[in-house]
Amino acid sequence: MITKEQIAEQYQQIQNEICAGLELADGEGKFQEEIWNRDGGGGGRTRIIQNGNVLEKAGVNFSAVHGKLPDAIKKAFGVSEDDFFATGVSIVIHPNNPWIPIIHMNIRYFEMLGEAGKEMRWFGGGIDLTPHFVIEDDARFFHRSLKHTCDQFHSDFYSKFKNWADDYFFINHRQETRGIGGIFYDRLNPQSTGLEWLDIFEFSKAVGRTFLPVYVELINRNKNKLVKKEDKLWQYQRRSRYAEFNLVYDAGTKFGLETNGRIESILMSLPPQANWVYNFNAKPDSEEEKTLSLLKKGINWI
Repeated sequence: MITKEQIAEQYQQIQNEICAGLELADGEGKFQEEIWNRDGGGGGRTRIIQNGNVLEKAGVNFSAVHGKLPDAIKKAFGVSEDDFFATGVSIVIHPNNPWIPIIHMNIRYFEMLGEAGKEMRWFGGGIDLTPHFVIEDDARFFHRSLKHTCDQFHSDFYSKFKNWADDYFFINHRQETRGIGGIFYDRLNPQSTGLEWLDIFEFSKAVGRTFLPVYVELINRNKNKLVKKEDKLWQYQRRSRYAEFNLVYDAGTKFGLETNGRIESILMSLPPQANWVYNFNAKPDSEEEKTLSLLKKGINWI
């Protein structure tokens, strides 16, 4: 049986691999690392690039925390016990060029002592893409890559987790998806998947290692595209939708804040600049209008 220490160690290795690959893709930016400790137990490694050649703001964070769950989280989980352990890698990247998409990835493991001493454990995570401009070939490449990873472990994973992402990354007050989705999953265990714990962990690592080659490909496809002033203004507006989702709906943000996590690491997902334009209307037949028309659930990108 894998241990929480082994899981945390291998998640740290995935963080190292991704940071090295992103530095190569950027060409100039270097990650700055900050080691932090959490009051109550555990800590992490926050790594950030700011104002790189390609990456305007990129965070690749690892954490392994433990301690007592606050009452709000216990209520949400439906438990009375409160000793927990959580570890994971969380990534959000905001590029300079608006033709390169925002991307988010998270792989995580959680365990706690449940009722009558019964241990509760599960894996969660996913990858999703938030283009400023939806490029359909890129969207298909992204989703096909995720399906390839999922299909190695279970024939139902991609369709199930794709639908889960469509529902999760939905900005209800805007009635639009945050981007073109991806995969999202939570509380994976042998009972919910039919897989052994080791296989579920291997799936978690495979998701983590899908991130780098997919995003580097998207960078290389789009980093040299011409950027007009209007493109940057649209980028700032789309970033504001990203910020709205993370501050209003994102479960990871809420969990971090309610478990006394490190604020700078939790809110590293926010863009360096975002605009809120009053009553914006896209021009007919524009790239902006096309993008808005594709921010909906249920699109088959395969």
